[in-house]
Amino acid sequence: MALRTIATTRALRLLRGRSAPVIKWDSSALAPSPIAPRTADHCQQQFRTITQGKYLQKAVSVSLSEISGNSCKTIRSAAYRSGDELLVVELVNGQQYDFPLVWLRDNCQCSECFHPGSHSRILNWELFDVGAVRLKDWSVHEDGRRVQLVWSDGHRSEFSGEWLVERNFTEENSKEYLNEWYRPRPRLWGKQEFGDIIKNFEFNDVINSDDALRGWIEALVRYGTVMIKNAPLTEQECRRLAERVGFIRKTHYGEEFIVKAKEGTSNVAYLSTPLQMHTDLPYYDYKPGCNLLHCLVQSRSQGGQNLLADAFYVAELMRREHPADFDMLTKTLVNWTDIGEDEGGQFHSIYRAPVICIGRDGNLERINHSVPQRDSFFNVPLDRVQPWYRAMSRFVKLIHQEAVEFKTMPGDILTFSNVRMVHGRTGYTDTDVNTRHIVGAYLDWDEIYSKLRVLKGLDAAKKGDVRLD
Repeated sequence: MALRTIATTRALRLLRGRSAPVIKWDSSALAPSPIAPRTADHCQQQFRTITQGKYLQKAVSVSLSEISGNSCKTIRSAAYRSGDELLVVELVNGQQYDFPLVWLRDNCQCSECFHPGSHSRILNWELFDVGAVRLKDWSVHEDGRRVQLVWSDGHRSEFSGEWLVERNFTEENSKEYLNEWYRPRPRLWGKQEFGDIIKNFEFNDVINSDDALRGWIEALVRYGTVMIKNAPLTEQECRRLAERVGFIRKTHYGEEFIVKAKEGTSNVAYLSTPLQMHTDLPYYDYKPGCNLLHCLVQSRSQGGQNLLADAFYVAELMRREHPADFDMLTKTLVNWTDIGEDEGGQFHSIYRAPVICIGRDGNLERINHSVPQRDSFFNVPLDRVQPWYRAMSRFVKLIHQEAVEFKTMPGDILTFSNVRMVHGRTGYTDTDVNTRHIVGAYLDWDEIYSKLRVLKGLDAAKKGDVRLD
């Protein structure tokens, strides 16, 4: 299915103030036009009266000889199903879609109800009586491109066939839109599949090419981790990468942060000892979504290996094979905490959330796991403590069972989802002549998804999937 014009429009509006091609829209397609009389005598036109139950459907058809454009978006007829308060739209290709009248009135595109500059509804909801929405008249424009509605209070609305088709309420369309424009479905992976899913991108390509930038983001969304190669060996490259997407997410550890052995540190990541597998900052309600770890200097000792596992894969494995343990880890609130002092001053953070977080749609949403940041305050009923520890033990064992081990080299930027992946590091020997120097930064998923939609919109415009003058 072609990329949707309205989603493309929204993406293009984000580009205001940036260097981009000037997009001119065909305003005549939105201009008011006379409502075609329902008694007009067009060539080959047929009027139909269809009775369904006790409700009468009155349909208006357009002349088939006068129809132009794509048949999958050209309207043949519109019918009012008064009992269900639906507008039934039939296309030339025979496809029918039902649209609730209250939704149509709420989404009227006229200047009194909608502000095109901000792509925002301005309908006054204090005066909007959802129970009194009724149609007085309706018709299809003779070219089949638009349906025109007159409401019981005299207000007029007009909708294009393309606009309606893009928003039809079928389950297939909803799934396709959510996967294409909201959050594409991830591809979960286990240890044996890592060699197939890990993608490499050149740093200069991602910085200079929108195609490479989109490729990196799409791989990050799908697989949860991507390697960027050959970045310059300076401490500013994570910032440059982040600013290609949006902006760095600042935490109480600052914007960029340095990961290397430090004396007197308040964070165990700044030691040369093994770093247990974890997600970063589980004590944040809105924790950073994506990690950028740029290797500047790598230890020449046997240690310093990166550990990485797809915790969503492990969670789904538990849901399928150990449902009781999965249920325990999704419903038991854990206190995550961090106390210390760093670039942002003193901090004392606490957040309560399960290890495995499920969204309202039942899909996995976030993993919280960090042994050092799991508080000793465990505010749960006494009878849940032992079962939770048993479930957690299984989860950790599976994480290590599915973990991959590799070693980044100078110039590598390891990027991965902080809400999906768990990561760690083997211990290494730190001396004056053998050090390990990593620069880190965070991105938020809101900015990543936003940038992806903008890039998709630009690609759609280049391919002609939007109407241009």
